[in-house]
Amino acid sequence: MKPETLITHLIERGETVATAESLTAGLVCATLTEVPGSSAVVRGGLVVYATDLKAKLAGVDEDLLAAQGAVHPEVAAQLAAGARERCGATWGLGLTGVAGPDGQDGVAPGVVHVGLAGPDVLTVRTLDLSGDRASVRAGAVSGAFALLGEHLA
Repeated sequence: MKPETLITHLIERGETVATAESLTAGLVCATLTEVPGSSAVVRGGLVVYATDLKAKLAGVDEDLLAAQGAVHPEVAAQLAAGARERCGATWGLGLTGVAGPDGQDGVAPGVVHVGLAGPDVLTVRTLDLSGDRASVRAGAVSGAFALLGEHLA
């Protein structure tokens, strides 16, 4: 879903969104805020590129990070829940993955987990993206928009 459409839906519903981003490093939030009027619904975002910041800023369980690494579906879910809670938003998006060119913690480049937390919703979608770093990051943003859009439509 296009960012303009997401912003329109959020405004119409009187809802807000926040992000906790690893591999996209704020790209989801930045893309949303390119839309005029987005300040009415975008609460903010956490850039948690470093693993320790996923716990410190977004509230991801340290034991989970130690056991599974930073690129795991449950990490994405906890990032989404942390963004929602810590920014006081209706919806939280959490993204973690490997943009490449090398793998990380045994996870191949292009694997991305997108979490969504909202009213009665906590879900994760795993994407298998191809291309260079920019392509993987752009695909992750699109995947996050698609997941949120499905719950707003």
